[in-house]
Amino acid sequence: MKKYRGIYLKNAAEIGLMREANRIVAKILDAIEKEVRPGRPTMFFEQLAEKMCKEYGVVPAFKGYGGFPYILCVSVNEVIVHGFPSWAELKEGDIVSIDMGVIYDGFYGDAARTFTVGAVSDIATRLLTVTLESLAKGIEQAWPGRRLVDISRAVQEHVEASGLHVVRRFVGHGIGRKLHEKPEVPNFVTEGASEVVLKAGMTLAIEPMVTVGSPEVEIQADRWTAVTRDRSLAAHFEHSIAITPEGPEILSASAH
Repeated sequence: MKKYRGIYLKNAAEIGLMREANRIVAKILDAIEKEVRPGRPTMFFEQLAEKMCKEYGVVPAFKGYGGFPYILCVSVNEVIVHGFPSWAELKEGDIVSIDMGVIYDGFYGDAARTFTVGAVSDIATRLLTVTLESLAKGIEQAWPGRRLVDISRAVQEHVEASGLHVVRRFVGHGIGRKLHEKPEVPNFVTEGASEVVLKAGMTLAIEPMVTVGSPEVEIQADRWTAVTRDRSLAAHFEHSIAITPEGPEILSASAH
C-alpha cells in the first residue's frame, strides 16, 4: 500500500475487497430496514445481523472492538451513537440509528442509517432529511485535488443553514485494513483538515451526526452510549467511499 501523509492509498484490488465488505454491510442494513416497526425490540436487529454475518462468512467489525459488546450500534432518539441493542421495544414516532461494520478478507466495511418507526414528527423527518443531504454534499466534494476541509465544510454549512447542529465529539475516519485509519474526517471545519489534499486511492468513512438541539454530548454509565446533553433528537448517516480519478464511489450504497 502506498502512503500519503500517513494515509494508506488503496489499489484497485484492495478497493474491490472493500466494495464487497461494504456491499454486505448494505445488505444487512437493507434487511434491518424492512424489520423496523413499533413493538420491535432492538435486540431483534442484533440477532438478524449475527445470522447474516454467518451466512455471508464475515466477521462483525464492532463486537469486541475496544471492548464494545455488540455487533450493532443501535441508537434511539436522543442517542447519537454507540447505543446498545436491548429488549426495549421501539415505539411509534421513534427514530433509530443503526451502525454496522464487517471484516471481509482482511478489509473493513462500515455504514450507518437512521430509520423512522411508523409515523414521526415533522422535526424528526426534517432531521433525517438534512443529515442525509449533508452526507451527500460531503461525498460530492471527495475528488482528487480537493481538500479534506471541503468535505467538512459542505457538511457543516448544509446542516447549520438548515438550523440544525453538527456533533463535534465524533468524526468520520479513514478505513481499510483497520476500522479507523488516518485521516480523521470532521463534519465541521478544522484548521488541520485544510492541509490534507484528497488523493485517488483514499477510502473514507464520512458520517455526519446531527442534532435538533444542543450538539453537546453526554456519555452514559455504560461508557459507550452517547446522548445529547439536552436529550434532543439526533440522527446519524454514514457511507464508506473510495476516491477515484473519476470522483467518489460510494461503496456502501443500498442495493435498492
